[in-house]
Amino acid sequence: MDIDAWVWWLIGAVGLGIPLVLTAMPEFGMFAVGAVAAAVTAALGGGVVAQVLVFVIVSVALIAVVRPIANRHRDQRPQHRTGIEALKGRSAVVLERVDGSGGRIKLAGEIWSARALDAGTSFAPGQQVDVVDIDGATAVVM
Repeated sequence: MDIDAWVWWLIGAVGLGIPLVLTAMPEFGMFAVGAVAAAVTAALGGGVVAQVLVFVIVSVALIAVVRPIANRHRDQRPQHRTGIEALKGRSAVVLERVDGSGGRIKLAGEIWSARALDAGTSFAPGQQVDVVDIDGATAVVM
């Protein structure tokens, strides 16, 4: 039984798709698309040289064009802060007078010990403050 060249290219595309799924390396997907383009070339009657050229051109073009775009988008993703980093910059409500030596605030639904960033400043209960840092279990506010 003689298998047409386009079938071999599709088998190659599937073979390249497997490491794409296992390794999450998008380059394998770009090679798989190149193999599909070569399969189309074979199905349309293109010779072996044309098939290989289409495979190489499409694969290289995708890598040259798509990869920089993907890298640019990956670098522009907003970074999600977690833990105490996520609390910095948030607003809180003073529950007990806060000054340079201490006090209490309600931050993100929890009660925190707090102290003023400037030792000479104090905040009265009910006042809004901004968290500038977390020092251990104490929120530093201004």
